Amino acid sequence: MLFEVWAPQAEDRVSLWLEGSERPMARLEGRAGWWSEHTDAADGARYGFALDGGPVLPDPRSRRQPDGTDGLSAVVHQDTYVWRGDWPGRRLRAAVLYELHVGTYTREGTFDAAAERLGELAELGITHIELMPVCPFPGVHGWGYEGVSLWAVHEPYGGPEALKRFVDTAHGHGLGVVLDVVHNHLGPSGNHLPAFGPYFTDTHHTPWGSAVNLDAPGSDEVRAYLLDSALAWLRDFRLDGLRLDAVHALADTRALTFLEELSTAVDTLSGELGRPLFLIAESDLCDPRTTTPRQSGGIGVHAQWNDDFHHALHTALTGESQGYYADFAARPLTALAKTLTRAFFHDGTYSSFRGRTHGRPVDVIRTPAHRFLGYSQTHDQIGNRALGDRLSAVLSPGLLACAAALVLTGPFTPMLFMGEEWGAGTPWQFFTDHTDPELAEAVRRGRRREFAAHGWAEEEIPDPQDPATRERSCLDRTEQEREPHARLLAWYRELIGLRRTQSDLTDPDLAAVKVAYDEEARWLAFRRGELRIAVNLAKEPAEIPLGGGGRVLATWEPVQPPGADGLLRLPPQSCVVLADS
Repeated sequence: MLFEVWAPQAEDRVSLWLEGSERPMARLEGRAGWWSEHTDAADGARYGFALDGGPVLPDPRSRRQPDGTDGLSAVVHQDTYVWRGDWPGRRLRAAVLYELHVGTYTREGTFDAAAERLGELAELGITHIELMPVCPFPGVHGWGYEGVSLWAVHEPYGGPEALKRFVDTAHGHGLGVVLDVVHNHLGPSGNHLPAFGPYFTDTHHTPWGSAVNLDAPGSDEVRAYLLDSALAWLRDFRLDGLRLDAVHALADTRALTFLEELSTAVDTLSGELGRPLFLIAESDLCDPRTTTPRQSGGIGVHAQWNDDFHHALHTALTGESQGYYADFAARPLTALAKTLTRAFFHDGTYSSFRGRTHGRPVDVIRTPAHRFLGYSQTHDQIGNRALGDRLSAVLSPGLLACAAALVLTGPFTPMLFMGEEWGAGTPWQFFTDHTDPELAEAVRRGRRREFAAHGWAEEEIPDPQDPATRERSCLDRTEQEREPHARLLAWYRELIGLRRTQSDLTDPDLAAVKVAYDEEARWLAFRRGELRIAVNLAKEPAEIPLGGGGRVLATWEPVQPPGADGLLRLPPQSCVVLADS
């Protein structure tokens, strides 16, 4: 087996420590900073590297950290896992994604426990699971965004083999699997990369400190580290796509950006493997170039989260107006109508939250709607609230049904957050398990200080380090058997079924979407081909001028098609899907 490491920080020597024995490594000719050693090693053998006689550190490209982020690495022979069969892949178009956190999807918090529930999601009509990050992080439980060892899998979840079993099971149910990966920072604990080379640079600063080095000296190898990691997830674990966390935080001034390089590499790998692969960016830039194909001058990422749609929908449903919601809350249905037809609300408009103009228009003629993900809830939009409260904590079942209708019949690729489908009553709070007491206290104080500025008392903010915070965030599936949860779950199933059988609901033509609304009366209706969808967010019945005729395909409350007067009489906090004939 060939052991290699990029360690330009080493002055004289690098040693491989394998199962307690030291072996000197040789410099690789023609590859500056690289060292190698060839020797036999069994699957699971512990190893690490020591630079200039220093401490033994885990491999930057470790595939397994069985003893945690500070422990030795373990050898992983990828060919020991026997896959059940070939997987042809599943494209993003016509998809319904489901964001899932392994540690709270079940009480057990493991891949194997989550895999046992995948049949339920396939039956619901989900097409892809979007896993939150699974790289190793301190302790047992956490969101995953403080991960290190970007090639490895969190051991308490089950490690790399358990992830393969999860993906294998998902594919057996016809479900694709997308993984959330974090390239804009690494966690503060267990990050040993700076000892090896210039993985970070002070040329730029980010909310997490020094930036990942994408454009300073040494950045060629850092880019290769991230690129090869991304491709390894897709190749070795048979994943179908990657979600790229906060790409707006990637500090990169090079002419060929890292994102463009990554999209090129993924498309190349897709051709080699003979199955579709895709990238989904999280970006708050409102820049259509992110998803514009490279041949048209764009970056070539295949899709992106659309927070503008979320913010417009959230303000329309809740009336909240603090922070970044302020721009949307002045006229929320106007904002929602704009996002349904133009994708971005901020497309060169003034943002009071940012104090400047923001965004760029989407070319709706040339840009397919499925390149944008639409959602009413995500891990961010729930977990970054003071109490981690879901929409179900503040909205009636009828308004939850309206939110579902707007997401699942809208023009964008729908994404649900786990438990949303039955209006889960459990919160999803911010929780950590830092083993460093000083870091744990700093996180605790920082969380409370952040929300104290918004009027919250310290004792009201859940302690991220308290195990009970994670326990409260685990789903309670017994809710599905009770009302109003059972009815809402049936509604989600019905809407997803319509999306599968009604081709108009997956039409990528964003320019064809037509919207009407009444800001004061709080109703909105839109057309998708031969289908009309109407929602009434008000507490009073609404009379909506849709035109006569049609038939009801799905409705939250009993309703008749518009009569001869062309008016749809929609009950309070309700919604309906109508076909023209």
